[in-house]
Amino acid sequence: MGVRLMVVDDHRLLAEALASALKLRGHRVLAAAAPTAGVAELVVSRAPEVCLMGTATPADPGVFDPIVRIKRERPQVAVVVLGPVPSPRGIAAAFAAGASGYVRHDERIEGVERAMVKARAGEAAVAPQLLQGAFTELLNPVAQPDDEGQRLLRMLTPREVEVLVRVAEGEDTRLIAAGMGIAPSTARTHVQRVLMKLGVGSRLEAAALAARTGLLDRAALTAGATPGRAAPGGAAPGSTMRGPDPRE
Repeated sequence: MGVRLMVVDDHRLLAEALASALKLRGHRVLAAAAPTAGVAELVVSRAPEVCLMGTATPADPGVFDPIVRIKRERPQVAVVVLGPVPSPRGIAAAFAAGASGYVRHDERIEGVERAMVKARAGEAAVAPQLLQGAFTELLNPVAQPDDEGQRLLRMLTPREVEVLVRVAEGEDTRLIAAGMGIAPSTARTHVQRVLMKLGVGSRLEAAALAARTGLLDRAALTAGATPGRAAPGGAAPGSTMRGPDPRE
């Protein structure tokens, strides 16, 4: 039986994409929105069975305050956080606020779905390996923890960074090739290498990971905007932003 849920995320496009994917799998999505001061009120008023709450900064003070209110006023609502990893403080803060689960933001849709079902059943929805990684970091903290966006950026060549930015802006293979002055087959190869290096299975997942970890912002600071195009996160004059096409 489908889950009655709400999806909220820092990035509205990602929230709507996840909501659409879950609808296709038979779940009833009451709303998809970007988290603001009114998110708790919205969840309380709609009373879903499960709320999927995405955040790029789970360790920031107060980021889970909406969960506290939701659990206070609608204790039956199970909240599952979608966030970056590893983030031991974030995981701890989420559960301390009353969350029922914590799922990697780059998890496949099947993993998100399993977490939803477990949370609705009153079970803790968190992968054992995620907990193990969190405990390992808590027990063996590093002096200067690496920034995830910076780490990912170092894995990519400048050419691959440009490809990732174009993917995040919704360009398909043809547009990437034309914009970079390369053959479509070369553009396709670049895209596949980016997906492989980031450890994701689709363009949509790559765009989500880049947005949540701040990789696109890092790329903008490193290389700046390409002439004739917008910097990551913006649109070029006269252009229309659209999401990554998962079919490409």
